[in-house]
Formats: sequence, C-alpha cells, structure tokens
Amino acid sequence: MKKVFMFLANGFEDIEALIPLDVLRRGGVDVKTVSITGSLVDESAHGVKIEADLLFDDADLQDADLLMLPGGMPGASNLNEHEGLKKALVEQAEAGRLVSAICAAPLVLGGLGLLNGKRATCYPGFEQTLIGAEYTAALFTVDGNIVTGEGPAAAFPYAYTLLAMLTDEETARGVAEGMRYLHLMEG
Repeated sequence: MKKVFMFLANGFEDIEALIPLDVLRRGGVDVKTVSITGSLVDESAHGVKIEADLLFDDADLQDADLLMLPGGMPGASNLNEHEGLKKALVEQAEAGRLVSAICAAPLVLGGLGLLNGKRATCYPGFEQTLIGAEYTAALFTVDGNIVTGEGPAAAFPYAYTLLAMLTDEETARGVAEGMRYLHLMEG
C-alpha cells in the first residue's frame, strides 16, 4: 500500500486538504495527516478544527511515496517556516519520490529550489514564488516527481491525478465515477 503524508498548519485551505485526503483514502492509499504545530488539532483558514493523525516529530517519512502540502493562507506561510518539513521535502524530491503542493503552497517548493527547470502552477498572484519554474496557469501540473495545483477548484482533478500516479488510471477513474465527478464533468 502506498504511503502518503499530508502536512497541516494553522490556516490551511479546507478543501485543498480534505478533498485529496478523501480521494486518496477512497482509492486505498494510506494517507496520514501530520501537524507541524506541536498540537494534533489544527485550525483551517475558515475556522474548521481538524485533528491530525500524527505530530511531525512522530512521523517516519523515510519511505513515503508522496509528501503533500495543502495551500491556504496563512497555512502555506506556516508550512514554509518549518525547517524539519523543508528538509524532508528536499530529501523526498532528491530521492525522486513524489512531492505535491496546491494553491499558495508551491511557494515552499519554489523557495527550496525544487521547481528549478520545472513547469508548475499555483494560485494566481503567487507566480513570483515559483522560483525557477515555468508557470503554466493550469488547474494542475505534473513535471516529473513534482505535482502542483492551482487552487480550491483544482482540488478534485489534482487529487485524481495523484491517485492515478500512486495506483493506476483504473483505480482513479473508479473513484472519480463513484464520487460522480465524471458525471459532473460530462454534464
């Protein structure tokens, strides 16, 4: 079973965390939410309190298949201030394993140099934080082991793309059909 860690900080964007979490778990992926705040309970940008599965110091990230960053402000800035997380992201990317970020969170990857020579997207207005990247303005962008998403409306296609990368197209399509996403897109 594929292993994914999603990092939460106060101010994360609700649906950019919960939609990928839900989609990946429906697809049979082991996703753990990890709080970087020192408390298991983090508050979203819209005041929703979520209890994480683990604290950062208790997470063994060595064999992760994917490290994920939800966006939102000030959530993305809070993620960017955590040195342990930034070190883990660099190690993950350098090992050729998947790293993803959506909305404002690609700013963390840009600041670490992980987007150099890559194509990437983000929430409009954060393009300057994609240091070294070619900005695509797409709903989501895959370039090698880096996946970026534009914003809240991109959460579903971003999540299904990640699910397909972690499992296969058939699994992702089955989950999308079961959630009536394909029906929505065809209608």
